[in-house]
Amino acid sequence: MGKRVRPSIMQTLDAQVATLVSESRGVSELDGLRLFLGSKTHEMLQDDDLKMWHYSPLALFDMWEAEVETGDPGNSLYLRGDEVG
Repeated sequence: MGKRVRPSIMQTLDAQVATLVSESRGVSELDGLRLFLGSKTHEMLQDDDLKMWHYSPLALFDMWEAEVETGDPGNSLYLRGDEVG
């Protein structure tokens, strides 16, 4: 893995995505954070070479959901690049 994203950026994104996870799954924010921190999506977010911190928290949440549903965050529309018609 390349160099890491600045901690201040990670803290902000982690908190925002954890809130979305907790709301969607009906769990506490701490459990939402645990779910997100243990994901491939979060691992990819930490890699500064991928520049995933450019994505919004909603886009990152979509990647996390794609990972939960399919096992691969790459199945998210944000990463696949499919055109929505």
